[in-house]
Amino acid sequence: MRIFLAGGTGVLGSRLIPGLVAAGHDVAATTRRPERRPMLGELGAAPVVVDVYDADRLRDAVTSSAPELILHELTDLSDMDTDANARLRREGTANLVAAAEAAGVQRIIVQSIAWVFPDGTGPATEDEQIIHGSAVEVMEQTARRLPHATILRYGMLYGPRTWYAPGGRMADRVVAGRLPATPEITNFVHIDDAVAATVSALDWPDGTYHIVDDEPAAGTEWLPAFAAAIGAPQPQQAPVAEGARRGRPVSNAKARAAGWRPVHPTWRDGFGSLTGN
Repeated sequence: MRIFLAGGTGVLGSRLIPGLVAAGHDVAATTRRPERRPMLGELGAAPVVVDVYDADRLRDAVTSSAPELILHELTDLSDMDTDANARLRREGTANLVAAAEAAGVQRIIVQSIAWVFPDGTGPATEDEQIIHGSAVEVMEQTARRLPHATILRYGMLYGPRTWYAPGGRMADRVVAGRLPATPEITNFVHIDDAVAATVSALDWPDGTYHIVDDEPAAGTEWLPAFAAAIGAPQPQQAPVAEGARRGRPVSNAKARAAGWRPVHPTWRDGFGSLTGN
């Protein structure tokens, strides 16, 4: 299959390329930085230098690549700028879908997130309404303009090159004692399991899937285990601040029914592999 991977140098994109190539796919992968072309070539992709906000050049790039599938792995969190990432989800996705429509591409797979539900207790399924008006909702609705859309709502990524890897942003906060343990619920997924799910999703029916492990957990459970895994001091315990999100567990039953089997079904064993990666 010919695949146009938007976001080839990100945490997910860069790990996806070798997996897609090994599965026999022909991958063109984007970066907005010319100096990263060699990296994409070494991973096995045809490099495409384009900024997703340059709608005309993006349309030409997609048309020239003649893909059968758009794989949307674009994020903008290098500076922890949530506004920039929200803009990318809204405007960048709109440009990518418009380029697909102009090139006659009918199928897209999109990286979304699992922490998009109003607070609650029972595991959320893919049929439930996510937070209305969010950039994530706009992104997902825009992707569904194409005849065939698959939305993968990943849990919080951990593993190599993520914020939770030793030396990553969140890991550094834990080491410095600046991340208290609260009852807020987090749904995790190891980066390698997210990659495996994405490659598998090429063969799944259209639709939305939660790509999370089997054990949503409060910060009072997972954060002490994470701190121990990376050799950090044990975190302080703190209540959820007034008005702050309390989180919602989500169900991965649909992805499991499609055949996905995470190597790390719970963060409890996944955290133990962090220092070995």
